[in-house]
Amino acid sequence: MKKIMFGATHSGAGKTTVTLGLMHALTRRGLKVQPYKVGPDYIDTGWHKLATGYASFNLDAFMLPENNLKYLFQSHAKTADINIIEGVMGLYDGYGVDPNYCSSAGLAKILNCPIILVVDGKAVSTSIAATVMGFQKFQPNVPIVGVLVNRVNTDSHYQLLKQAIETYCQIPVLGRLPNMPELVLPERHLGLVPTEEMQDMQSYWQQLADAIEQYIEVDRIIELSAGQELAVNEPKLPNTAKYQGLTMAIAQDAAFHFYYQDNLDLLKQLGLQLIPFSPLTDSQLPECDLVYLGGGFPEVFAEQLAANQAMRQSILQAHQQAKPIYAECGGLMYLGESLQVDGKSFDMVGVLAGYSQMTKGLKRFGYCEGRALTNTLLADTGEILKGHEFHHSEFFTDLPCAFAMYKTRDGEVIKQWQGGYQVGNTLASYLHIHFYQNPFMLCHWLDRALV
Repeated sequence: MKKIMFGATHSGAGKTTVTLGLMHALTRRGLKVQPYKVGPDYIDTGWHKLATGYASFNLDAFMLPENNLKYLFQSHAKTADINIIEGVMGLYDGYGVDPNYCSSAGLAKILNCPIILVVDGKAVSTSIAATVMGFQKFQPNVPIVGVLVNRVNTDSHYQLLKQAIETYCQIPVLGRLPNMPELVLPERHLGLVPTEEMQDMQSYWQQLADAIEQYIEVDRIIELSAGQELAVNEPKLPNTAKYQGLTMAIAQDAAFHFYYQDNLDLLKQLGLQLIPFSPLTDSQLPECDLVYLGGGFPEVFAEQLAANQAMRQSILQAHQQAKPIYAECGGLMYLGESLQVDGKSFDMVGVLAGYSQMTKGLKRFGYCEGRALTNTLLADTGEILKGHEFHHSEFFTDLPCAFAMYKTRDGEVIKQWQGGYQVGNTLASYLHIHFYQNPFMLCHWLDRALV
């Protein structure tokens, strides 16, 4: 089983560019490349899919028990020629000050996966060896097996950096990438612009893969990617026979596309048929038993969503008919009465009495937990959901909240608030969750469709 992780000294060092380029270069060679992303990122996984042709999977040590995390990785990895994991932020950046908790380094240890460290080579010479050595020695048993340097335009500069690192750190330097402004991807809010909004990328992929083949020792990276299989137990799942034949309408278009692939696969494994629909362009929901509205960027398409009155009425009628509807983040914003963007108000579905308003900065960001204050579609009173929030909006309402939310850091509660709304058979919140933290949570939702 070949597996390799690309970590970095910090966000912005170039790991996404390197990872995407290598993914596509290897795909162009005819290999099946299975991509992954450390943590809860939805957008990078979309770019991974464009680079490889295969859905990318999130590896999240906060939401998932270790066995389930390892099981999911191994179940995807065993059919690939090579498995490539893109790290998150800096190599030791996780949740709190523990460098092994929810960090790329910690995940590499869990998966027994070698790491290529990406470092920024601009405006530095021998000091780069001190940086690499610090990452090597900061924690024991972190499997850093090679280094790539980014933003190095000349071979003479590269040779200086390579000699310094290999002399003082005894680790191979496997290549460089020069500054390539034409290959810088557009960004919004917390990262890249979603692939759903991009067009005609063929030239980009060819140029990026050409640069990888020219400047980086691709064959050597393949050699370093060897790794052993993991000892795992198959997670217990709900009774699949019970839910055979249920149909779930799932919003999938440029406005709504934040879903964990493992969540979708689990629903299918339980016997559900997922039917995609577009709140932007379709006039009504497809025939279905349940509805799933994921996150995305409804604020970017607020005018178009508001103009599609037929779809808004169709979803409202589904709610009134007690069809179980689950919505996350952007889905919550869509189910309110209106969405306010740049001083303008746009009518939304109206399931939830309240409105969303876009804000200039992040309102909440990062991992958090929610304890159910009432019986909901995913948790009964007192049960806890683990997830994460990241949004540039607030939802204003007089509705009672469904969850007592809290954020802990290094064992202490550092923030508390309330959120999420259960109205009839509809649950909507800002919390993004991974179903494999407890697959039986889905029974609350699916059972309501059987009544």
